[in-house]
Amino acid sequence: MDYHLLGLILSFLFNGTKVLAGYPIWWSLALGQQYSSLGSQPILCGSIPGLVPKQLRFCRNYIEIMPSVAEGVKLGIQECQHQFRGRRWNCTTIDDSLAIFGPVLDKATRESAFVHAIASAGVAFAVTRSCAEGTSTICGCDSHHKGPPGDGWKWGGCSEDADFGVLVSREFADARENRPDARSAMNRHNNEAGRTTILDHMHLKCKCHGLSGSCEVKTCWWAQPDFRAIGDYLKDKYDSASEMVVEKHRESRGWVETLRAKYALFKPPTERDLVYYENSPNFCEPNPETGSFGTRDRTCNVTSHGIDGCDLLCCGRGHNTRTEKRKEKCHCIFHWCCYVSCQECIRVYDVHTCK
Repeated sequence: MDYHLLGLILSFLFNGTKVLAGYPIWWSLALGQQYSSLGSQPILCGSIPGLVPKQLRFCRNYIEIMPSVAEGVKLGIQECQHQFRGRRWNCTTIDDSLAIFGPVLDKATRESAFVHAIASAGVAFAVTRSCAEGTSTICGCDSHHKGPPGDGWKWGGCSEDADFGVLVSREFADARENRPDARSAMNRHNNEAGRTTILDHMHLKCKCHGLSGSCEVKTCWWAQPDFRAIGDYLKDKYDSASEMVVEKHRESRGWVETLRAKYALFKPPTERDLVYYENSPNFCEPNPETGSFGTRDRTCNVTSHGIDGCDLLCCGRGHNTRTEKRKEKCHCIFHWCCYVSCQECIRVYDVHTCK
């Protein structure tokens, strides 16, 4: 057991009050026992932690959509972990904590920007897909086709209603971001950037009809992309995120904080860009205050000069190398007709881990 990691997790749990301040802890619905019981037990909206009154009303009014909301957050977390798998911060979650990312999201960093964007996009994506699959009675296919059919094809199938999915994500995810402070402004912006990515990546999907696949008739419908394409796009936006500064204005309701681009010489961020206003820790060493788990014992790529390489990922501490035997299928032969037979081979690999 890694006792150092265990100590960090316990520290996160015991300092929960600080971590949960302003935290979207309803994301915890996507992890642990609450998520695993979604398909077999009715959702009790009052038992979902961290819901503000508007979210609670939404949950009770549209209870059949809530499993898709949870599925969307889980989808976003999984995509975050894929996109950051080779970086110092790898989107680690803590199953036994309501603050599922620990204190990492307490700061208005690039990491916070990405997580909010990918989670909001995940909710929009999962709700849209669920509606198209007919699992909800309050939504379905998009009947408002955009434009006339093209040359050689006609509208058909079930166009996914991404506008509805985006609306659900906006109503639910943004409900708690109504404070007049800079962090709420940042979260709203990044949430919307994630949802806009879904709309921007909608595309026509077509199917041919006719004798022997002659494609005499082609029907098309609007479809969402694979969620991996959304993750790839938002990861690029993370790398080019715009640094902002906080400005205070006096309005009739009191002091209001807004965000302004820090560098006037750069192009100001658009609604599709991610924004942040606090610097990230380096994530090299464990730190309960920042939520960093450090990179000790992380697998690194000894041949890479990028962030996943042993030099950068291990923060200059060096790395250990061990050999590992793995069973793999080999010498596969296709037999007519129709199966494949393989032998089992033992292969030896070098595994490199950070000191």
